Amino acid sequence: MPNCFGALITVIVLGHLLAGPAAGQTATPAVTAKNTASKVWKPPHTPDGQPDLEGIWNSSTLTPLERPAALADREFLTAQEAADYERSLLRITNRDRRDGSAEDDLNRAYNDSWYDSGTKIVKTRRTSLIIDPPDGRIPPFTPEAQTREEARAEDRRRRGPDPADSWEDRSLGERCITRGAPKLPGGYNNNFQIVETSRYVAILQEMIHEVRMIPLDGRPHINKNIRQWLGDSRGHWEGNTLVVDTTNFTGKIVSNAFNCCRGAGANLHLIERFTRVDNDTIDYRYTVDDPTTYTRQWTAAIPLTKVEGPIYEYACHEGNYGMANLLSGARAQEKAAEDAGKK
Repeated sequence: MPNCFGALITVIVLGHLLAGPAAGQTATPAVTAKNTASKVWKPPHTPDGQPDLEGIWNSSTLTPLERPAALADREFLTAQEAADYERSLLRITNRDRRDGSAEDDLNRAYNDSWYDSGTKIVKTRRTSLIIDPPDGRIPPFTPEAQTREEARAEDRRRRGPDPADSWEDRSLGERCITRGAPKLPGGYNNNFQIVETSRYVAILQEMIHEVRMIPLDGRPHINKNIRQWLGDSRGHWEGNTLVVDTTNFTGKIVSNAFNCCRGAGANLHLIERFTRVDNDTIDYRYTVDDPTTYTRQWTAAIPLTKVEGPIYEYACHEGNYGMANLLSGARAQEKAAEDAGKK
């Protein structure tokens, strides 16, 4: 999510609050129900009789995972606030801009056509993807988790701000291993392809081309001693909703920069729900249950929008010359610092 969301949205919202409603208008809360029409939409089904979630879906959105602290109890934006925010953020984050210093230009990296971080906030105009707790924030860490995080932070301080003694010091995403599950919306590669059979649901995550194979036959989870990057998933249908229960994560995901649930690791337990609400939208929600990390469960809702395919190959590794360059660059920096110390 864009780092400038908090400051930008605060300016926009406070401006509207101070101005108050225009003449003849009243300040009304955002509409929370997607369908107000009386006609009931009937979801399609596969030849096996299951609710049909198949297709290619996109999770891009400008809405941040957590609500900016300055918005406090503001769960929704007004239509005008949302429109102003979208317009302002898209202007600020436009990588085709050429204002500022040469360093600013370099930091924008690729031009804007390579990015797909969305152009809208979620349709409900929520100020965060987290819908529970009501404050839209990830719950506080438990004392146990605080101790773990303090130890990790101290290790990072001891080893420097950007450790690169070996490839194992780098994040799992940087090493082309995983972006985690669930994968949160990012700057690009926010597509997912869902394929169903009577016995399995497969979800291809475009980023790092990971595939989650989810059995539907009621089998138990694998032995607790077997740990996997994406965990061990089991699915079942509750009416028109696919419910996926995932355990058996490896503790190594705790250091992944793209971890959905910061601080969580081996004890992470996810409950995901996929409900198709119209031809072009899946209501996707996931609940995080990890009493060794958080003081309570929390839930995020990320609408998935149907898009045309295909999903192209995400060739992350390609020999991963970037990792070799990164490590050789770190050695060059160390030598430069050593040579400077001798003068």
